[in-house]
Amino acid sequence: MSWSDQHHDFATTRWSLIAAINEPSSIESHDALASLCETYWYPLYAYVRCKGYQAAEAQDLTQSFFAELLEKGRFQLADQERGRFRSFLLASLNNFIANQWRQAQTQKRGGGIDVLSIDFDAGESRYRHEPWHELTAERIFERRWAMTMLEQTVSRLSDEYARSDKADLFEALKGHLGQGTAAPYREVAERLGMSETAVKVAAHRMRKRCGQILREEISHTVSDPDTVDAELRQLFAAVEL
Repeated sequence: MSWSDQHHDFATTRWSLIAAINEPSSIESHDALASLCETYWYPLYAYVRCKGYQAAEAQDLTQSFFAELLEKGRFQLADQERGRFRSFLLASLNNFIANQWRQAQTQKRGGGIDVLSIDFDAGESRYRHEPWHELTAERIFERRWAMTMLEQTVSRLSDEYARSDKADLFEALKGHLGQGTAAPYREVAERLGMSETAVKVAAHRMRKRCGQILREEISHTVSDPDTVDAELRQLFAAVEL
């Protein structure tokens, strides 16, 4: 069975989650919104903070934004054919800020809904390390979106190696994916009882699989498969910001 076949059931793509959310009374809707929130709240939070809102205001806005998307069925306005998922989320947030924040200020944080778990303290700590003095809110959003894509990719890869009882190999070689310091192949070989050649082959396969997963992650967020390469170029450009 190929890697692709093994992960064909990875159905929590961004656009398929939208379809689930559009059934607001279902358990699947709650779970889908929670998944979206967990994955993408920070790029949106950083965007709001960079727009000039203080931490408490940005927390209220971000929480209320996701709550309103579910409560009022805003996700029904989403159209996969319109393009990139991140563009939909950012446009929806901007619309929320422009039209709903005054009303949301009179409500409890999150519009009275506490079903979405967001670690805002950790988010604020991350935000304070953003190069806010150099980048616009939009570019901060792009950068954090790109980093989210990479984090999801590495997380999926880590899970795959763990399921194959190769967690030690992943930990030893993840530095060659940009995850920390890359240990010399000879050192890894000695640690794992492998030949240096075998370690080099394993590292090559890991990088190749990482690239495949990243393409899958990107493909889930665009409507046209032909735009994946362009999105990848933009992603890596955003990471360098």
